[in-house]
Amino acid sequence: MSGERGGGKGSFEDRLASARRKQGLDAPPPGPEKSGSGGDLSPMGVGLRVGVEMVSALVVAVAIGWWLDKWLHTKPFLLALFVLLGGAAGIANVWRLMAPKRPPDGP
Repeated sequence: MSGERGGGKGSFEDRLASARRKQGLDAPPPGPEKSGSGGDLSPMGVGLRVGVEMVSALVVAVAIGWWLDKWLHTKPFLLALFVLLGGAAGIANVWRLMAPKRPPDGP
């Protein structure tokens, strides 16, 4: 295996780093995260997300309650119950969104 091109380990590392830079595969520099968890949203973005959280929880709960009422012939009872549960779920989601972020416990 002495006939390999490029010389020693250092040249391979240099070529690998160059290829990774060219392909854009290097890890991004550390900085504030702006995607995924809603870290830095504008006030309009926060308001929109709060509205979507509330409406989606209520829509899903009403659909489940309506379907169960239709299936079990218990007309208004399960729908009313699931409206309350959906409202509570929406409020819990908004609470989680607006609560201050705590650093994770542990090492």
